[in-house]
Amino acid sequence: MLKTKLNTKQLTEKQKISVLMILPLSMLVLAFVFDTPVDIIKGLYKIIIHPDILLTDYIKVGGIGAAFFNSAILTLLNIYILRKNNISVNGISMAAIFIIAGFAFFGKNLFNVWAIYLGGFIYTKYQGRKFKNVAIVSMFGTALAPLVNEIAYGTNLPFPFNIILGVSVGILVGFVLPPLSSHFLRTHDGYSLYNIGFTAGFIGAIIMSIMKSYGFIGESTLILSSEYDLILKIFLTSFFIILIVIGYFLNNRSFKGYSDILWFTGRLITDFTHLVGIGITLINMGIMGLIGMIYVIISNGVVNGPVIGGLLTIVGFSAFGKHPRNCIPILVGVYLAGMTGIWETNSTALIIAGLFGTTLAPIAGEYGWFSGILAGFFHLSLVMNVGYLHGGLNLYNNGFSGGIVASMLVPIIDAFRKGD
Repeated sequence: MLKTKLNTKQLTEKQKISVLMILPLSMLVLAFVFDTPVDIIKGLYKIIIHPDILLTDYIKVGGIGAAFFNSAILTLLNIYILRKNNISVNGISMAAIFIIAGFAFFGKNLFNVWAIYLGGFIYTKYQGRKFKNVAIVSMFGTALAPLVNEIAYGTNLPFPFNIILGVSVGILVGFVLPPLSSHFLRTHDGYSLYNIGFTAGFIGAIIMSIMKSYGFIGESTLILSSEYDLILKIFLTSFFIILIVIGYFLNNRSFKGYSDILWFTGRLITDFTHLVGIGITLINMGIMGLIGMIYVIISNGVVNGPVIGGLLTIVGFSAFGKHPRNCIPILVGVYLAGMTGIWETNSTALIIAGLFGTTLAPIAGEYGWFSGILAGFFHLSLVMNVGYLHGGLNLYNNGFSGGIVASMLVPIIDAFRKGD
């Protein structure tokens, strides 16, 4: 693996936490700029009691103020979990925080995530371990948070049995995620970055099958906002630029060494904070955020809750494997598949398939542009159909699809390479 000399200034954990808090604190301020406290509370209540099967945009459900507030508070609480458990701010923890912030706009809320954490906590007690060992897995494991809402509010079960059952199933999911995620990692061999999404897809498929066996018919939803497109583009673009500026100053007021990051394949585990330093990592995160935004604009897409989730996920994982060289081929592959397929290239579903589809970046990093384009091309067809298996309960639908694509495509590519 390529090693590069660190040029960046080293930050203390408190300083790194301060950088992480820029986004949630900004969103907290904006929440009260957009809406009154009363409207935010009312909107937050609507978000909490609303079923969360994909795609459910919290901006549309509860209003932009409540959506910003939900994301800000949930992100700050997860940052607190990092500090409370003495978990280092590195590539994987930054990815976890940003994915929480993003999905708090469409699927994760202040009610439905905690059962997953409790399940992870009980697992560590059962195994005689510390919660810090599975905290990050639990953060990613909130991919299945809609399951809690769906059982609690999407069924005809009487109160309080609906709440008790929803929370209980969430705890069970949180308990089994740590051992299962380790097992499923071997399936795709680290070529899909969203390993928990791959794991959650199988868990969601099993649970949805059981629910359907007892008469529950889950249906995908499409609740999307469009009225705040320009405001959100300006806000997110400004944040991405801020990351670049902070990284620039931390990297001794230069972009020196950034090209080194482009030669890492991105295959799990690739932690840029350790490999190239926090300054270059932040520069990469900002650049990848801008690339994601350019993709949205080229696709003539609208920035809404799910698209925010896609953009912030790209930013987070740009500390943990993603960079322009291994992500752009995936975006090109998805876009080409959209142009030649039956879908509208400006639809939210297709746009987030491209943004989240960069889970397959390690394939482009390891095998080159053509393989990356091919992976993106296949990914779109699969992700647009595989959601039926888990009924929209797995928020990381692209992680599920990406794991399947990587598991199938990588051995085939290897076979052809050996044949040469």
